Amino acid sequence: MNAKTTTQQHSGSRLPNPQQLVPALGAIGAALFEATGNGAIPRTTIGLVQLRAGQIVGSTYLAVLHAGNLRTAGESEERIVAVATWRDAPYFTDAERTALDLVEAVLQPASHGERVPEQLYTRVSEHYDDTALATLAMVIGQVNFFVPLALIGKPLPGRSPAEQWTPRSA
Repeated sequence: MNAKTTTQQHSGSRLPNPQQLVPALGAIGAALFEATGNGAIPRTTIGLVQLRAGQIVGSTYLAVLHAGNLRTAGESEERIVAVATWRDAPYFTDAERTALDLVEAVLQPASHGERVPEQLYTRVSEHYDDTALATLAMVIGQVNFFVPLALIGKPLPGRSPAEQWTPRSA
């Protein structure tokens, strides 16, 4: 591969730690974590949705981060790996499947019609009450709040929080 076709061959992130640059970011992240951690959605489902979102937007950093969080929470490697192919994987509950379907609908352009058609909303509503559905929407929003930082700043995947945002030398 030449320099124009390689992705992250560099030894550092593009940006220094955004929380140091924009201190309010920490409070925003904490508020989002608190809002989504209200107990309406199982933490496992939250992690699966966040992992799928990272995969959809093409962020290695987010995919590695959320896969690692799922591993730390005790999720099986089969379930973590199968998130990318969840439709034909036998590892997910019906509720998890509808959550994964919803995150795909929200993040991927629809070829025609609404991104979240009435049929999908009805299926999701069969598994989640209004509070849980609003929380699920916030989970999708939470991960997407950080997508621009992940794609623009290119934090280093698989590193500790202190090492993720280590600017490369010029």
